[in-house]
Amino acid sequence: MATTKRRLLLRLISVCASLVCLTVAVTTVAAAHELPRDGTVIELDEGNFDSAIASFDHILVDFYAPWCGHCKRLAPELDTAAPVLAQLSEPIMIAKVNADKYRKLASKYEIDGFPTMKLFMHGVPVDYTGPRKAELLVRFLKKFVSPDVSLLETDSVIQNFVEMVGTDFPVFIGFGLDESVILDVARKYKKKAWFSVAKDFSEEMMVAYDFDKVPALVSLHPKYKEQSVFYGPFEGDFLEDFISQNQLPPTVPIRFETLKLMNDDKRKIVLTIMEDELDEKSLKLVKILRSAATANRDLIFGYVGVKQWGDFVDAFDITKSSKLPKLLVWDGNEEYHTVVDLEDLDDNDQGTQISRFLEGYREGRTIKRKLSSPSPFGFISSLTGIRTVYLIVFVVAVVMVIVLLCTRSADTPPVSQDGAEVAEASVSQAKSSSSYQPGDKED
Repeated sequence: MATTKRRLLLRLISVCASLVCLTVAVTTVAAAHELPRDGTVIELDEGNFDSAIASFDHILVDFYAPWCGHCKRLAPELDTAAPVLAQLSEPIMIAKVNADKYRKLASKYEIDGFPTMKLFMHGVPVDYTGPRKAELLVRFLKKFVSPDVSLLETDSVIQNFVEMVGTDFPVFIGFGLDESVILDVARKYKKKAWFSVAKDFSEEMMVAYDFDKVPALVSLHPKYKEQSVFYGPFEGDFLEDFISQNQLPPTVPIRFETLKLMNDDKRKIVLTIMEDELDEKSLKLVKILRSAATANRDLIFGYVGVKQWGDFVDAFDITKSSKLPKLLVWDGNEEYHTVVDLEDLDDNDQGTQISRFLEGYREGRTIKRKLSSPSPFGFISSLTGIRTVYLIVFVVAVVMVIVLLCTRSADTPPVSQDGAEVAEASVSQAKSSSSYQPGDKED
């Protein structure tokens, strides 16, 4: 009886000891995988990446390489921004992963250049293309945790809102418009624009934003100092058409960043090529183009100066003898159209000339032409990534090895049965190499 009790007691002690060990092990593993929430940049690897993405509703991940100079400059900016973003009412965490070391992760998320940042929202990755300075990065990311539609109660709140949102996204403000009218479209375009409604405002705001009746939806592009107004109808597809068409300003200066935006837009581009975008005549012409753009929202109106981007202009066969300004309609790829007898603009009544040009284009009185060099969109899409760099380095290395082998083969003296020939060749080679000429190159 005593022996049986002793055995049961020993078994009970053994079970308790096992439970204690298991608890310690689980606690240790949990501690090892616990992710900081204090605003420090989280270091990720293949072991904790998925758990980090699942743990946070919003997390910005920097895919970097230790040898990358741009990555080294970005790191302190992320260190500065991380604690600010972590303290938001809806926190955004910042993490980083060595994509050069953990290449399975890099391959999974199609990382082909460093640094590449992706914002994971509820586990879904979105490419981050915003600014990289800490202050601007914080302002940019706040958008993704902001309300779908912000309510603006006074003039000062309106002004503060426009200042707060910055210049990276278009801004839509509904004056005298109910929030419910734009809520659905605001949710759809939340990643691309700011949306708000002003409940109470003065006539000063009407003057400042250039509208004379309500309800009105004002579209702002602070970066380009452009704006437009929509008075409805707000039913059906009319509202969304206005939102989608105003992701770009009415008149768009051609730059790398605006070309990327145009690439996502399916509209044709009315392109005006001028000598210098900043001279007085060109500035007046841009104002006229803005009026034409407002009346022709099915087209994008872009302009570019030879002085600002000559290489881009060259693709449209512009030479020193070309008469400028020049109008054409570009499909965004390899083709563009000119209108018969209406390509060039003179200084007299340019508004009427532009109207006639658009009328001729819509009536089909055009000549189709090909770009003289590859499409700028194709160039942007083929910007060299890290995989391409690796491929180029590999090819260059192979070529160098082949050249080196060929050179060694050419420099080796022929083997002769007569040892004197070999000796003579060696002496001759030594004499040749001993006298260095100024025009020669050393490897």
